[in-house]
Amino acid sequence: MNFLNNLFSLEDKVAIVIGGSGVLGGEMSFALAQAGAKTAVFYSGNRDGAQEIAGRIEQEGGYAMVCQADVRDEKSLNSAFRDVVDAWGRVDILINAPGINSTTPVMEITEEEWNRILDINLKGAFLASRIAADQMIEQGDGGSIINISSASSEIPLSKVFTYSISKAGMNNMTRFMAREWAPYNIRVNAVLPGFFPAEQNREILTEERQKSIFDHTPMKRYGEAEELSGAIIWLSSENASSFVTGSIVTVDGGFTAMSI
Repeated sequence: MNFLNNLFSLEDKVAIVIGGSGVLGGEMSFALAQAGAKTAVFYSGNRDGAQEIAGRIEQEGGYAMVCQADVRDEKSLNSAFRDVVDAWGRVDILINAPGINSTTPVMEITEEEWNRILDINLKGAFLASRIAADQMIEQGDGGSIINISSASSEIPLSKVFTYSISKAGMNNMTRFMAREWAPYNIRVNAVLPGFFPAEQNREILTEERQKSIFDHTPMKRYGEAEELSGAIIWLSSENASSFVTGSIVTVDGGFTAMSI
C-alpha cells in the first residue's frame, strides 16, 4: 500500500487548475488536493464556484487558494501565477481546463464568436502553458502540464464546429510543447474526455442528442466528473508517469473507439 501511495502522491507539489471553478475543473482541483498538492483554483467570472471548491479542499485538510484571471490576457495570467509563486514558492502542475461551447451553424458564426471560443479554449491554454513552463524551467526540476481536450477533437460532431476546432488545435499544441520542453523534464499531455454533463455542453444535451451519444458510446452513459481524477493524478505524478509526454489520453466510455 505504501508503494501505491508514494507512486501517486503529490505531496509538496503546487498545482494550478485553470477553469477550476466549474464542474469538471472543480473535481480535478479536489482530486489534486486529495493527492497532497497545494491547489490554486483559477476562475474568470465564477468566484463563488471557485471559493466553494477551495472551501471543500480546506475542509478535507488540504491547501487551496483562489485566483482570478482572464485567460485571454497574458498580463492577467502572469499576475495570477505570480500570486501562486509568492504564496507557495513554485508551480509543478498546470491543468488547462477552461472551455466554452457554441451550437451556432457554420454559416452563422460571427467573427466575434469565433475569436471568443478560440481565445478562451486554445489561446488561453497556450499562454498559461508558456507561463508555467517558464516557471518550471527556472525551478530546474520539471513539471506536468495537462490540457483538457474533447472527444469532438477527434470526431467531427455536429453543432460544435468552433469548439471542436479549438480542441483539435489543443491536441496538436500538446504534442509540439511536449517535444520542445522534454529537455527540461516538463511533460505535456492531454486528457480527452467523452461526454460529461458539464457547463459548456448542457444546453445541447437534448433527449434526441443524448440518445445519439449513448448509441455511439459502448458504456451507454455519460461520464461522472470524478472519473477524470485517475487520469489527472496519474499524469500529474512524476513517479507514476515519468516517461509519458505528448500523449492524448481518452476517458470517454469507448466513444472514440467507435470511429475505428
